[in-house]
Amino acid sequence: MRMRKKPNLAARTDKCARLLVTDPARLRGRWLDEFQYGDLHIELGCGKGKFTVETAGAAPKMLLAALEKLDNVQVIALERADAEGLQNVRFINALADYLPDYFAPGEVGRIYINFCDPWPSNRHRKRRLTDRGFLDLYKQVLRPGGEIHFKTDNLPLFEFSLREFEHCGFTASDVTRDLHKNGLIGVMTDYELKFHSQEIPICRGVFRH
Repeated sequence: MRMRKKPNLAARTDKCARLLVTDPARLRGRWLDEFQYGDLHIELGCGKGKFTVETAGAAPKMLLAALEKLDNVQVIALERADAEGLQNVRFINALADYLPDYFAPGEVGRIYINFCDPWPSNRHRKRRLTDRGFLDLYKQVLRPGGEIHFKTDNLPLFEFSLREFEHCGFTASDVTRDLHKNGLIGVMTDYELKFHSQEIPICRGVFRH
C-alpha cells in the first residue's frame, strides 16, 4: 500500500530547504570544502530524524549527510533539524544504491545503518543494506579505517550481516546482541525507543574498513 502524501508537503519542505541537497552528485569530492567541516558521516534511512538530530547536535565539527527515500518521512526529519537550528546536517532524498555517485573514494569517515528493512525472504537478500553488494559500495566511499555502525532488532538479519561483513574484509568490534541490557547506551532512534519499551533486544556492531 502506498503512503499518502502529507498535507502541504512541498511547502513544509521548502521551509527547510537550506538543509536539503537536491543535487548531491554536484558535491562529490567537495562536501567538506563546501560546508567547512572536519569529517563527513552518512546515515542511511534516517526516518523521522531523531538519531540524525541528536547525533549532529552532539558533534558540531562533523557534517552528517542523512539519506531517506520517503519524502513523507524525511520532511519530519527536516523540520526537527531546522527547529534545532543545526548547521552540520544535510538531507538527501535518495537510495543507498547511488552512494558512489554522491561521495568520492575515501570521502566518508563513518556510515550509520539503523534498523533497516530486514527483507526476510532469501530471494530478496540483495536488497538488505548489509548484503555484500551494498558493503562493496560502502567500501568505495569509506576512507581506510572508516567505520560502519549497524543496529537492528532483527537477530537473523544481524547474524547474516556479521557473515557479510567478514566476507567483505571488515574488522568487527563492539558486537552485542543486547545493547541496552545493563542500561541505555548511545543515541536511540524512534524505532529503537519503541523496541526497547517492548523489551526487544537490540543488536549492534562496529565494522572497520
